Amino acid sequence: MEKINILVTLDKSYIKPLKVMLLSLKETNVDYKFSIWLLHDSIPETEINHFRGFADKLDYDFHPLKIDATYWQTAPTLKQYPTEMYYRLLCTEYLPVNLERIIYLDPDTLILNPLWSIDLKGNMIAAASHLGLTGINQTINNVRLRTKSEYFNSGVMLLDLSKMRVKVNKSDILDLIRNHASELLLPDQDILNYLYGNQILSIPEEIWNFDTRDNIVHFAKSRGQVDTNWVIANTSILHFCGRPKPWDKHSINRFTILYQHYQRMLELNYQ
Repeated sequence: MEKINILVTLDKSYIKPLKVMLLSLKETNVDYKFSIWLLHDSIPETEINHFRGFADKLDYDFHPLKIDATYWQTAPTLKQYPTEMYYRLLCTEYLPVNLERIIYLDPDTLILNPLWSIDLKGNMIAAASHLGLTGINQTINNVRLRTKSEYFNSGVMLLDLSKMRVKVNKSDILDLIRNHASELLLPDQDILNYLYGNQILSIPEEIWNFDTRDNIVHFAKSRGQVDTNWVIANTSILHFCGRPKPWDKHSINRFTILYQHYQRMLELNYQ
């Protein structure tokens, strides 16, 4: 059975959403075995051990790695973007050298269909852009960051770790933070695009990183083809970007009920 490596980086506030995401991954990828790599700097050992029991029930290999956060003390963070978001950029500093590829997933994602292999075509990373209906955000980000490539979302990425070990440099990232911290709106995502945007393969957002806020946009751009039924049948990864999140009390996203299905499954069978 083929094994796929999954990377997550988070603090303890996102442990329950992580469980929901991993449960959906298990339910929709029955032909694969997974290794879950968790990079963190502050999750208590008791919670790590409890999570290990959950991972065992799903037959996941679980590898928690505690990170020294000293390097990131001066990095810009926000309540919804904590220090852990930077660890994905330097994951090769922490992951074993024998790992060649890994899929990074934000915990606010839901897996609907099997993950499938992507030919990176010599690129270091594969990711999707959330272009909207007119692409105006793309233009704004190009001007803001002085870049020419697409502006890629960092919440779902396929990473070629061999290439990252050669090309991703800690000093480059820290220098950018030191010199441009006040300009970084989505800090780790801006850094990813500014330093490495020209080494990222663009993949279809409708399949790999469907922003659930953009239902109408996808419907309009596809001339009615990409509706809810199409998403359920074809999309691999839903991404609940922005607020409210599907676990919030007042979430009204059309995919919230699907998320709540996995929440109930988790509460009934895996607590």
